[in-house]
Amino acid sequence: MTKAPGFALHHLPGRVWKKVHQLPVDLVERWKYRDSMIPPKSMIFIGSGDFEQVGMEFRNYLIDLANLQPGDKVLDVGCGLGRMAVPLTGYLSAGGAYWGFDIVGKAVAWCTQHISSKFSNFHFQHSNVYNQHYNHRGAIEARDFRFPFADAHFDFVLLTSVFTHMLPSDMENYLGEISRVLRPGGTCFITFFLLNAESRGLIDTGRSTLDLSHEIQGCVVVDEDDPEAAVAYGETRVLELFKERGLDVGYPIRYGSWCGRESFLTYQDVIIARKSGARI
Repeated sequence: MTKAPGFALHHLPGRVWKKVHQLPVDLVERWKYRDSMIPPKSMIFIGSGDFEQVGMEFRNYLIDLANLQPGDKVLDVGCGLGRMAVPLTGYLSAGGAYWGFDIVGKAVAWCTQHISSKFSNFHFQHSNVYNQHYNHRGAIEARDFRFPFADAHFDFVLLTSVFTHMLPSDMENYLGEISRVLRPGGTCFITFFLLNAESRGLIDTGRSTLDLSHEIQGCVVVDEDDPEAAVAYGETRVLELFKERGLDVGYPIRYGSWCGRESFLTYQDVIIARKSGARI
């Protein structure tokens, strides 16, 4: 009689097997970081590099390049697990405040439990916005989403690795919302993959870390089936959009290493702009 095959872990689908294989490590990490503002590695769903080091790197950019002040009201669009928020807890004063929102609910829950519980002027909110790559069950289209804040409420708005995962109509709506919630004279700090003569040339020679080869809807993506995994925009069009929304770009643009540059600031390209008008 043939014996029925027994159950074996290696028969599980790859995605499930990976979770089962990592479970002991995940449990240890969650115990280790139970009182920390630094999330366990198993929770991190975007970005490479050391969580704390990258956070401190960008904290310095926000202060030294974009003149973030301790008393500013800050909005972090796409706050994730708090990579930008954590280093700002040691910089923003009691007179300053931080709001972050994200489309990934578990990230907001983590930040609320581990950051807001320690710093009452740090606030996090889940916005159930659709994104094919990160929130395919989202109920709101990004092109229709209105930020849940009043006009001219913030001194500073930052987005890191957000527009690199958004298609044109969505990105354009968000840029308009950034302008709306910024006070006159307020600052925005936004990262992109910008296409210009230099970056296109490096892509053509195979030096880029991204295979940006599919043009759709006025942008260029790596994967037509999962376009929001990585999205690049023509620099000229991006600068036009900033101008149309009353955002004055500060030069120089700080270009990134993503396309194979030898001289760069960080991985993605950085645009810093100020809303037209005197600061109030």
